[in-house]
Amino acid sequence: MIHPKGTADLLLAPVAVEIDRNLQRFRTHTPEEIENELQLELDQPLIENTREERARRILRVAMRDVQMHGWEGHVNYDASAIHLDGGSVSLDIALSPTVRQYIERGLTAA
Repeated sequence: MIHPKGTADLLLAPVAVEIDRNLQRFRTHTPEEIENELQLELDQPLIENTREERARRILRVAMRDVQMHGWEGHVNYDASAIHLDGGSVSLDIALSPTVRQYIERGLTAA
């Protein structure tokens, strides 16, 4: 059993739950639907349409209105998860296959 080593560790669960809730609506969407939702929520269209930009947009929506309590997140190298660091442990929150496809290939993923 892993025991919390600090305050950040105690706050990991609520951070992870809120991020997961923010991602729920994208799980069954097509890449086109994901992009439409992102444009509505972020009030900004894709500009460069690069992998990095698409990953940043997913991360922004995932972390939107989440009190991070010192935790930092990024989309991992293969776009399969959002990786959280900031305490004595780290955590990956899985992204759905279509979100991964959206990040990796954009709208051509359908």
